[in-house]
Amino acid sequence: MSIPLTSVAHAAGAPAASAAERVSELQARIHGMQRDRWDAGGRPVSGVLAGLLPDGILRTGVVYTVDNSTSLIMAVLAAATVDGGWGAVVGLPDFGAEAAIGFGIDLERIVLVPSPADQWLAVTAALVDVLPVVVVHPQRAVGDAEAARLAARLRQSGCTLIVAGTWPQGEAALRVTDTRWDGLGAGHGYLAGRDVTVHVSGRNGSGRRRSTLVHLPEVATPGEAAGPRLDSGRGGRARAGIRQRAQS
Repeated sequence: MSIPLTSVAHAAGAPAASAAERVSELQARIHGMQRDRWDAGGRPVSGVLAGLLPDGILRTGVVYTVDNSTSLIMAVLAAATVDGGWGAVVGLPDFGAEAAIGFGIDLERIVLVPSPADQWLAVTAALVDVLPVVVVHPQRAVGDAEAARLAARLRQSGCTLIVAGTWPQGEAALRVTDTRWDGLGAGHGYLAGRDVTVHVSGRNGSGRRRSTLVHLPEVATPGEAAGPRLDSGRGGRARAGIRQRAQS
């Protein structure tokens, strides 16, 4: 950031009182420019996510990581686009349409790039310039320099990046630590949903840490094992099975 030399010269040649006023004015301008650039605010979220995310908002211009739950990613994406906003999903070929709809995601406003191969970072960088929310599954480890360059683009555009995996310099890390299914009766019934315990830690694993219980609908998501499903047939025979999803 540069300050015009004429402004400094004017302040230097002015009386002491005027110089002090000028310095205060310049400091206020610098503070305002930094606030506009670094504190872009965020999108308020409702329901359980309000208690899950720091300050109850999905901040703009930052990165969130979710490293072990496609369902939780969908829940965050749904909250981020509930007002009709657009989003993108990069590098998740098993991102299921049925599951997304079950979370309330409008697929007509989601750009899907399922298999970008080694161009995934370039594709992500292009999308964060034009869309408010982007989800990406990194195809390899990202270095600090690459993360810093993308972070600068996020701050400039105001995009929120949700990473399915690990990422340096993240705003917060979300991880499912426990799952409990519900909806089953005594030998019969269908899964109605599940309660998951989500652990949240602050920037780079530091700061405030907490665990929150979140209820998610029972929808098919890749990379996660579902609980048992019991169906009573016409002959009264109960069938139990465990559906296993392929790893994403």
